Amino acid sequence: MVPPETVSMTPGEEADPGPLVPVRALLAPPQAKVRASVVRLPGQWFIVADASELGRKPVPRMLLGTPLVLFRDGEGRPGALLDRCPHRNVPLSIGDVVEGQLQCVYHGWRFDGRGACRFVPSLIGEPGGKARNATSFATVEQDGFIWVYSTPGEEPTSLPYRFPQLGEQGYTSVRRRVESESTMHAALENALDVPHTQFLHRGLFRSNTRGIQITANVQRSRDRVVAEYVGEPRPSGLVARILSPSGGLVTHFDRFILPSIAEVEYRIGTENHFLVSAAMTPVSDFLTHIYAVVSFRVRLFPGWLLKPFLMPLGLRVFAQDAAILKLQTQNIQRFGGEQYASTEIDVLGRHIWRLLKKAERGDASGGDEVHEEQVTLLV
Repeated sequence: MVPPETVSMTPGEEADPGPLVPVRALLAPPQAKVRASVVRLPGQWFIVADASELGRKPVPRMLLGTPLVLFRDGEGRPGALLDRCPHRNVPLSIGDVVEGQLQCVYHGWRFDGRGACRFVPSLIGEPGGKARNATSFATVEQDGFIWVYSTPGEEPTSLPYRFPQLGEQGYTSVRRRVESESTMHAALENALDVPHTQFLHRGLFRSNTRGIQITANVQRSRDRVVAEYVGEPRPSGLVARILSPSGGLVTHFDRFILPSIAEVEYRIGTENHFLVSAAMTPVSDFLTHIYAVVSFRVRLFPGWLLKPFLMPLGLRVFAQDAAILKLQTQNIQRFGGEQYASTEIDVLGRHIWRLLKKAERGDASGGDEVHEEQVTLLV
């Protein structure tokens, strides 16, 4: 569960006892066991760049606090190496791409997309020797993004997440990258949290509670947790009114999918469909990049007509979330760590945390076991 907090657990469910990352107390409010919801996830795919960012020059990036350098080889394939030349440890990202190989600016050593040292100027014979190779990370270009596998030197057995509806006929899709100065867990919980929308996003997505009781049916399985909200009216905010002026029956799903995907899906009536898919990348402990794809289909208006109106509103929602998460992070650090109190209407946070901690431990137990619960809340 989200540390440290008190929350009622469903009978038969055990609290996750896994240790958390300690954070040094910076001030002297009441002493508490200070912890932060930070995870390091091995063997997972994360987006590190939009494919269009990768051209003729190497691009520096950071993943889980590890400096990387991205480049394209002679055939245009992306590669990711540790941003450190094995020779004298100069950053490779300040070098150049020469004949499809990444060349260090200091002594001119060259490396291919898998990190193999292919050329050492002035050296007679082949470069040879594994110690002269750069550390490499598996890399895939998919859906217009560059994905990197978080464990170096491994061959992944699966491909990254696919963005639903991207490029599908009848849908308009928009992609944006936004930044959250927070832990990845905090950004994920925020993206999938219903109660805050009527306050932080008042007027844009929801207004003050109308006292309507809805039910969240929650299912947690091995690699995801899904909340289906039943009995929900069309949200009263401006975004929902644009998408469906006449209202209609609402189907609403919120999903977290390991390692870092948040999906918010609305269907209003039979022909209006709105899906936000956000792939979150933990740049460092308290910096998360969010690669969002928004896909929508609306009965009354063509997508090209709605896009100029919806995008500024969507970016405003993202900006509000980013601002509050930055303030949350600053205050957590100011007081030396998280000290959360939760209720049952914080629907998905503790489930997300449980799945993240299992993934961090490499725990594949649970199989097809499904945990289910119901939560009632007012909107």
